Amino acid sequence: MSQPNLGFPSGKFFGTLGVILLIAIVVIIFSNATFITIDAGERGVLFRRFSGGLEKTKIYSPGFHVYAPWNSMYIYNVREQQLEEQMDVLSSNGLNIRVDVTVRAHPSFDKIPELHETFGKDFIQSLIRPEVRSSVRKIIGRFTPEELYSTRREEVQTLIQKDLELTLSKNFVSLRAALIREISLPEKVRTAIEEKIQAEQLSLKFEYILDQEKQESERKIIEAKAKAESNQILTASLSDKILKDKGIEATLKLANSPNSKIIIIGSGKDGLPLILGNQN
Repeated sequence: MSQPNLGFPSGKFFGTLGVILLIAIVVIIFSNATFITIDAGERGVLFRRFSGGLEKTKIYSPGFHVYAPWNSMYIYNVREQQLEEQMDVLSSNGLNIRVDVTVRAHPSFDKIPELHETFGKDFIQSLIRPEVRSSVRKIIGRFTPEELYSTRREEVQTLIQKDLELTLSKNFVSLRAALIREISLPEKVRTAIEEKIQAEQLSLKFEYILDQEKQESERKIIEAKAKAESNQILTASLSDKILKDKGIEATLKLANSPNSKIIIIGSGKDGLPLILGNQN
């Protein structure tokens, strides 16, 4: 005999109700969930409001992502970014100099969470700009205006780059380049430096000319000494016997010539014959 239904819900009812509630919860979550697409050249870092705060173990790469609405996703542009800075700095002798600098940098791809936690999305203003100004002032202060304007500008740029590279790398940013666009000196100082450089160039030119003339003079002296020594050696080697032998040798050659007609004996005991004649 079946038991009468006293009005209590059956187990099947509770099972159906549980499924409905589960579906409702899922619908509510996904209806409120945040959908985001991270573009190429970007990375994301997630802040979990109720479960641990900033997620440092995962960096969200480009693509489609879903996260709970109570969490926050921070998107970082990891492409190379450019900062142009103009500032007035002091040289080693206290002269005011205007310097224009361009810096190119980007966040280190694997350090986005640390960068976000330490400096935030505005890291260019909170980190890069102050470090650029500090480095430029420190390096420029080691040099005189003349060195900055003429001879050591590339060295200054290299020093700024190395100093910034070391500092930014410790703060989760990769430096690509630090370039000096322009160094502006007061007009009087610039004119004085240019005049000094021109005078130095003219002096170097005259030194070169004098050096060339000195070398030419030394060459001529050496050449003259060589000729004099050659003549002395030749004179010393030309004895009377050698001259007489040479004369006899030449006379014999003339005597054997078919054109020889007349022979005249020279005067003195050592006189050599002279042969005259006409060609056939």
